[in-house]
Amino acid sequence: MNRQNSESPVFNPASFGKVAVLFGGRSAEREVSLKSGAAVLAALQRSGVDAHAFDPAERSLQELVNDRYDRAFIALHGRFGEDGTVQGALELMGMPYTGSGVMASALGMDKWRSKLVWQAGGLPVPEYLMLEESSKDVVEKLGLPLFVKPANEGSSVGITKVKNKDDLSQAYLHAAQYDRLVIAERYIGGGEFTVAILGDKALPVIRIEPASEFYDYEAKYLRNDTRYLCPSGLDAEMEGEMQRLAERAFALIGAQGWGRVDFLMSETGQPYVLEINTSPGMTDHSLMPMAARNAGIGFEELVLRVLELAHVG
Repeated sequence: MNRQNSESPVFNPASFGKVAVLFGGRSAEREVSLKSGAAVLAALQRSGVDAHAFDPAERSLQELVNDRYDRAFIALHGRFGEDGTVQGALELMGMPYTGSGVMASALGMDKWRSKLVWQAGGLPVPEYLMLEESSKDVVEKLGLPLFVKPANEGSSVGITKVKNKDDLSQAYLHAAQYDRLVIAERYIGGGEFTVAILGDKALPVIRIEPASEFYDYEAKYLRNDTRYLCPSGLDAEMEGEMQRLAERAFALIGAQGWGRVDFLMSETGQPYVLEINTSPGMTDHSLMPMAARNAGIGFEELVLRVLELAHVG
């Protein structure tokens, strides 16, 4: 279901001015960000944009002002890039940047608080509990298997699928290495899907079929046997419902520009909003470019559209 305008916009590359592509950074997702940023930078340069690489782990953000950049394309993932911190710094500088603002970026990075917002807005989310090392009743409440994950990481960093009650403590300790807040989440086994958002409209749904036990870091970035189906194989009614839920989830946290909403589906066909990515991956394994292609939007056009939506606050 193509919800995007089929007419490609015409861009004047010079109108963007001098563009810094922010990638790399200091998070656990640095390696992924380096790949995303390199792809974005190359696409912008091929399109005639005066774009330059900028790694905040190696350079002070003050150099963006000193070197007279006009706007920033954020291709950072994880903490210190996708969590509102860089967004806040850029706002203080008055520099337009891509993607969501400070509040939405922080909410989107926080799997617990985003769930609270979506629940308040009436969206279906998987049943979950905040986990502590001494928690004893989690398995009784959520059943097995279940997932344990840090609240503030992306790319499946720190996540464990727990099949045995005796493994719960080790899963907690693994997640707690990455964040002081840890979530236990009910297993939902009817399928994994994702819906990319461009502007405020949903792109076609992608069904994810990992060859591994679940869609972990390796399946996302390293393996070549993960299957991505777009069209998703859902009927038109369910595809439209998932897109509507994605747009609603995006709007409820105040997201802007672009993003990606991940879903789980139950065996009975109920979709659940899992989490949101406010700075989606742009690697050769990434889902945002795949969904855009299915909607008739090439990679160069995609990055130009995202850049055009850059804003301050």
